[in-house]
Formats: sequence, structure tokens, C-alpha cells
Amino acid sequence: MAQRFRGSGFAQRARPAGRQRTGAHVNQFTPEQSAAIRAEFPELSETVGGHPLVYLDTAATSLRPRIAVDLESEFALRHTAAVYRGAHSLAAEATEAYDDARASIAAFVGARPNQLVFTSNATESINLVALAFRLASSVGSPARFVLETGDEIVVSEAEHHANLIPWQEVAQQTGAVIRVAPITDGGELTAEAVKSVISDRTRIVAVSAVSNVLGITNPVRAIADLGRAAGALVVIDACQSAAHGRLDVESYGADFVVFSAHKMYGPTGIGALWGTSEILAEMPVVLTGGSMITRVDYDSSDYLPAPAKFEPGTPRLTQAIGWAESLRFVESVGVDAIAEHEEALGAYLFAGVADIPNVRILGTANGAHRVGLVSFVVEGVHPHDVGQYLDSRGIAARVGHHCAQPLHKRLGVDSSTRFSLGMYSTADDVALAVAALADVRDYFGEG
Repeated sequence: MAQRFRGSGFAQRARPAGRQRTGAHVNQFTPEQSAAIRAEFPELSETVGGHPLVYLDTAATSLRPRIAVDLESEFALRHTAAVYRGAHSLAAEATEAYDDARASIAAFVGARPNQLVFTSNATESINLVALAFRLASSVGSPARFVLETGDEIVVSEAEHHANLIPWQEVAQQTGAVIRVAPITDGGELTAEAVKSVISDRTRIVAVSAVSNVLGITNPVRAIADLGRAAGALVVIDACQSAAHGRLDVESYGADFVVFSAHKMYGPTGIGALWGTSEILAEMPVVLTGGSMITRVDYDSSDYLPAPAKFEPGTPRLTQAIGWAESLRFVESVGVDAIAEHEEALGAYLFAGVADIPNVRILGTANGAHRVGLVSFVVEGVHPHDVGQYLDSRGIAARVGHHCAQPLHKRLGVDSSTRFSLGMYSTADDVALAVAALADVRDYFGEG
């Protein structure tokens, strides 16, 4: 039965085969291909206030393809059973499907299945690592996870709260010190900036691959090399790079990489922690219970190897099935084609927003590689008002500090509005959003 959960039929219907250029609009999919892709996302047929929905909030959470939701629903309704327990056929089939889902997700990110720990989301993934440091430091082992007073944790000015607050807690519990690598005024994080705050006391380097506010790709391999050369463990938040391009965890050269399904056209409630085989074997267990043991007595227990030792309790079965199918859908469209599509549309979006008077884009470093994401502030208009006006025109955008308050303070603003693209975004979406944004100041009497 598990074979039924190995591959969508979308590849035969809509795999991109070419690119076209329409006027000033750059499309990486033909109209027929784009229509086929968008048909898999029924939410895009909705209207908001009489306007067609223009979904530009993929960086917060991506829409889900029908084919993956249907498969997840079918599995839940017809094939649910407890995995890794039970001798009946349904349990065996569910276990096979679950293992196959893990293998598919691991292959998508260039990992081995036993290196991929399922979590509830990327935030929990980072917290698992942070808790390992706190636990090890309290008992004095294993040595690679022990922090002493004055040891240093390096982050950047551009981190999501999920890659900052857990390390603050670690520092408070262990006496370690947070060191912050600066970004340029244009929003770029350089390897040289990270190097400037690394010392012989650095034990952890934790940075994002792509800023969720700035949309700028960071030189994570160079940063990871610097961190590991200093003897630090390196943690990469890959949520936005996973959302906008091909994720190859090995290429980062890090010890840990975290990401979430809901940024990758998958379900909420599931994410992953990737770690090298060596570091996962050494990392202490922080959550305990059933399904992760080989022996239990009243005074002690022995644990299974990774990933099982980090996954106590009943696993996220249907979510894993749905995530794997979402990624098969992404593969059928073409990961590189999607990245090219979003990069071209992103450049068009950036240029369109930049041309609007009295609108400031956050993150304008010259020559920086960007994903399809633009955050901005409108002079004289609060971002929440901007967002509500855009919504009245059918434009779904993110407003607020985007879980990055320190970064906004660094850039001299409290909050911003963000447009972000997905595979289903079109040049028409961008044109509608830019046109609506251009009217904001006039609407609020600031023009």
C-alpha cells in the first residue's frame, strides 16, 4: 500500500518546459503552465472584497497543493494506524508509508533518513539543540554541548526570534555570552562581519541562510567554515532558503540545519532538524517517553539511535505523508524552475516597489543575491494601515516586525510590510500589488 503514497500525477500534467518574456514582465512559466500550477491551489480562486485574491505572504506560510492535501486526507481516513507498534497489516503498511515519507523528505534536502529528526516546526528544532546545550552544561557532558561562563554564542543582527531567544535562554542558564555579528546598512551579512565576533571562546554560531525580512541570501558556507574552524557548532535556520530554492543541507557545511514543512508547500505542525550523523549520535536526549527506547527499567533506560531517540511518543504520521507529497509536487514542477521563476518575479517586484515615491525598501545591498521577498515602509502610513488597505484590494501581505524586532530597530523602524512570492505567483500579481501600494499614501491623505 505504501507505493500509493510515492508520487503525484502532476508531473505528467504541468512540468515546466520553457520560459517566456511578456513586455516588462518576466515569466518563467508559460500561461498554460502557470494556470496548471495555480489550479492545484484552490485558495487562489477566492475573492477578497470583490477582488481576486493575490497571495503575497508565502514567506509566512505557503499555500498547499490540492494533490497533497487530498493524499493526506485519504491516508487519514482510510489508512491510519499506529506506526512501529502492532502486528496487523494496517500498522505495517502505515509504518512503511511513514518511513518512505521520511526517506523522500530527506532525499529532497540531500540528507540520509537517519539524519532527519521530525519536530513540530523549525522553532522546536532550534530549541531541541538549545535544550541539549542547557542539559549538557548542567551535568558536565557530553563535552561538545557543555558551555561554561564566558563562552560565546554568535548570532547576527538579522535573525528571526526563533534563532535568537532560545540562545538567550541558553546564555542565561549557562553564563555564556551572546555576540552579535553586524549587518551593513543595506542589510548584508558578510563572512567578515561574523569573523569579527568569533573568538577562541565561541562555541555556537547560529545564523539564517536567508533573512525573512530582507530577502538577502547569506554566505552560510563561509560562515559555517569560520565557525567550525573555531571549534564551534554551527546551526543554520534554512526556513526561507527552503521556501525559495533548492535546499542541500550538506552544502552548508553546518552541524545542524532546521526548516519547516509549511514554508515548503507542506502542512503545519511538522518540521525537521537535520544534523550530521556524528553530532546526532553525541547530542543528548532532552525529551523522553515511548517509541525511542530499547530498554526500560525503574532506574534507567537505553535509547534508540537517531532520529528515534529525539522523537518520543506518537509521531506526526499524516503530516509526514502530506509533506512528502508536497515535495513530490514541487519536484514535478521543478525546483530550479521555481527558483528561477521567483527570482525573476522578485526582481520585477523589487523594481516596482523601489519606483514608488516615499516607499523605503529594507535591505538594498548592491549585488546581494535576493529571493522573492521585499519588505518596505511607507512614509507617513503605519504598516498595519498599509496592510489593511492592500487587503481591501485583494492583496495578502504580512505586516508587523515579522518576528525580528531587533533587526527592525537596527534599520530604524518599528515594523514593516512584506510581499513574498511563491511558485504560483505571477507578473499580474506583482503588477496589482505595486499598483495598490502606489495608491496607499493618497488613500490616507499623505500624497
